[in-house]
Amino acid sequence: MVTSAEQRSRIRQRQVLFPFFLPLFCRALSEQIRYSIPEEMARGSVVGNLAEDLGLHVRDLLTRNLRVSAEKQYFTVNTDNGHILISDRIDRESLCPQQPLCVLPLEIVAENPLNVFHINVMIEDINDNPPHFPKDRIVLQINEFAIRGSRFGLESAIDADVGRNSLQSYQLSTNGHFSLMVKDKTKGKNAPELVLEKPLDREQQSSHLLVLTALDGGDPVRTGTTEIQIEVTDANDNPPVFSQDEYRVSLRENVPPGTSVLMVTATDQDEGINAEITYSFKTLRDDVGNMFMIDHQSGEIKSRDLIDFEISSSYTMSIEAKDGGGLATECKIILDILDENDNAPDVVFTSVATSITEDAEPGTVIALFKTHDKDSGENGEITCLIKETVPFRIESSANNYYKLVTDGTLDREQTSEYNITITATDKGKPPLSSSTSVTLHIADVNDNAPVFHQASYVVHVAENNPPGASIARVSASDSDLGPNGRVSYSIVASDLEPRLLSSYVSVSAQSGVVFAQRAFDHEQLRAFELTLQARDQGWPALSANVSLRVLVGDLNDNAPRVLYPALGPDGSALFDTVPRAAQPGYLVTKVVAVDADSGQNAWLSYHVLQASESGLFSLGLRTGEVRMARALGDRDASRQRLLVAVHDGGQPPLSATATLYLVFADSLQEALPDLKDRPAPSDPQAELQFYLVVALALISVLFLLAVILAIALRVRRSSSPTTWSCFQPGLCSKTELGVSPNYNEGTLPYSYNLYAASNSGKTRFNLLTTTPEMIPPQDLCNEASVVQAPPNTDWRFSQAQRPGTSGSQNGDETGTWPNNQFDTEMLQAMILASASEAADGSSTLGGGAGTMGLSARYGPQFTLQHVPDYRQNVYIPGSNATLTNAAGKRDGKAPAGGNGNKKKSGKKEKK
Repeated sequence: MVTSAEQRSRIRQRQVLFPFFLPLFCRALSEQIRYSIPEEMARGSVVGNLAEDLGLHVRDLLTRNLRVSAEKQYFTVNTDNGHILISDRIDRESLCPQQPLCVLPLEIVAENPLNVFHINVMIEDINDNPPHFPKDRIVLQINEFAIRGSRFGLESAIDADVGRNSLQSYQLSTNGHFSLMVKDKTKGKNAPELVLEKPLDREQQSSHLLVLTALDGGDPVRTGTTEIQIEVTDANDNPPVFSQDEYRVSLRENVPPGTSVLMVTATDQDEGINAEITYSFKTLRDDVGNMFMIDHQSGEIKSRDLIDFEISSSYTMSIEAKDGGGLATECKIILDILDENDNAPDVVFTSVATSITEDAEPGTVIALFKTHDKDSGENGEITCLIKETVPFRIESSANNYYKLVTDGTLDREQTSEYNITITATDKGKPPLSSSTSVTLHIADVNDNAPVFHQASYVVHVAENNPPGASIARVSASDSDLGPNGRVSYSIVASDLEPRLLSSYVSVSAQSGVVFAQRAFDHEQLRAFELTLQARDQGWPALSANVSLRVLVGDLNDNAPRVLYPALGPDGSALFDTVPRAAQPGYLVTKVVAVDADSGQNAWLSYHVLQASESGLFSLGLRTGEVRMARALGDRDASRQRLLVAVHDGGQPPLSATATLYLVFADSLQEALPDLKDRPAPSDPQAELQFYLVVALALISVLFLLAVILAIALRVRRSSSPTTWSCFQPGLCSKTELGVSPNYNEGTLPYSYNLYAASNSGKTRFNLLTTTPEMIPPQDLCNEASVVQAPPNTDWRFSQAQRPGTSGSQNGDETGTWPNNQFDTEMLQAMILASASEAADGSSTLGGGAGTMGLSARYGPQFTLQHVPDYRQNVYIPGSNATLTNAAGKRDGKAPAGGNGNKKKSGKKEKK
């Protein structure tokens, strides 16, 4: 007897084992879902609530893509309510011929997550097929000596339905000789037989016509009829006998038509015509009649068409042997078809993705497929593989289902599309295989930054470019697609001022073309650098930077500018004095010019255009130094004029001119009369005008003299002698400047401003301070005498007129000279010192520190603070360098770097 403790122990063991068996029970439950429906239901009819039976929520049906996976779609799933519906006509007789139980297996596929459910739909038979006989008329020959109780077999009726709807009974029309008897034949088929109840008398009635009716068990009952024509013959009392009642043979499929299957034999103990036997199929179905044929005389059965194991694996047929007397007997033949590996496996995709992003994780499911092989045994066992070397693999699932998953990292930039070929191979001999390809597109993600085609860019732009012109183009490429690979350009940094950057350059966001927003000037900006950024439009956006250096090239757009000789305040040119004893090679003066351009465009050369005396002076081609070429001759004029042209080295060259007035004198007093009568420049056009004016003046003077003579004669007659006192000789005859008779060598008893104008043709003297003894009283009545200017206690030399070097000045930087009792002595001393310095050649053009090296005899003083620094513009022939060290050494500073930010003073002064 079992105690209570043992019972409790068993109960606990059951509780422990229950969780382990629960998955098996659930699987069993999932496989036991069945539905039963009658055949021939209308399309759209509801089979059952699949969602409820599977335990799924209706709201998840659409997202899980619940569907039926079958070779022929008889059913569909309504994702709105979970009902499984009929989508096509279902005929049980075509699906399950001659089978009492018709079950249609279905596979329900759900995704997210992926599940496969197996259900069975049982197709119930309805009475939609009436019984029918193979022949509408049956002819029987019965010997008149047939004894009572003789039986005559009839062909059974055929009913495609099963169960109660199949053939159930027969009825024979009323007659006086025969009754009907039904006996069980092969596989439960009822075979009707006529039983002779009353002997036949051919002489009384040679034939009988009977009607045989077949009835099924449906509601309502359906029937089929055939006529039985009975012909009464003479007696034949021995029917044929087969060697076997049942034959069983095997035949391989795909044998050629005409192949012999079996030969049956039957014997008859009668003689004569009653022993002649003929063979035929009994109760022949369409599939048997189409596949096989029989020789009626020999009983040999042959194949009529190709035999396919996948259509039917066995055939059952009845062979009838009938003698000449009408007696017949039957035998049964069972033919088994042997399978051959004649069907390649099939690969059917139930779910497949057309694209996947390149950042998908390994193990991502790409497709779901299943395999099927119509063969059986080893011929139907399948293995799947991928032939290509691709980052994908096949994972096996249940019931011949497989998954195609990723097996590595993907990179669209290397491979944007995969053609995956899945090959299914069976294990037959020889094996058969089939392949199915899947095209998978790799979707792009923004994983590549733009890349410039060059590490850096350097462009050369000539100055004076038109605004809006393109000066450079940067290009970057992005291997991504769409917005991820669409690049836009922008300027993110520059060494220019931020507020001026937009006025200098801009960049096209689409093309990367850099445009100049203004005309560049080499003299103001020689080079600048930009930082350009290429940025894609992905998320997150990726970018890359590159530097672009723009070098502004120089053009010859600035003419040389003459710094010395300069013009006076009234625009007239100054003069230089030269000692009469100057020897050949003596440095007379120097033409100083600068050019705001650089390089060869600033390479200056000096040329003499016009000279009063050819060969008297020589001009340095590169230095601009004017030197004595020979000594002054007796026939040479004391006043000389040189017209010097300054050319730069540009193409085309630009030029400027300078006019030098040179007076040979040993002192200023000696040079003054020459300055007074100095002729105007010998310009051909001016000379022509001068001659015209002289001619006109001569005519006017003659006319005026005639008028004056007439008036004088008339006045002489009527005037007193005192009227002519002013016209007497010696009263107003002094036409030259009045100089004090107390004038001594080396002194000037008056102060004056001296202007030597090159275009006035005369010398103008403004006498600021005079003494009574300077001009005699009688000269005051002469209108041609010099008018004395009012005295000015604060008079100045202008910047262009100040004599001497900056080191020898006694005044302030503005040019103001002290006005004291030593003014005239100081001026005289400076002039004499200049003359002496020129005579002994002690002064050079490279002298005093801080000046341009000009002596006092050259007139104006030039300090470095008044002269723009054009040292970087001096071009050295045969070299790519410029002269930048001289001024730097003199000023104690390093040469200016070419950073493009110099002040363009040359152009401003030119304007």
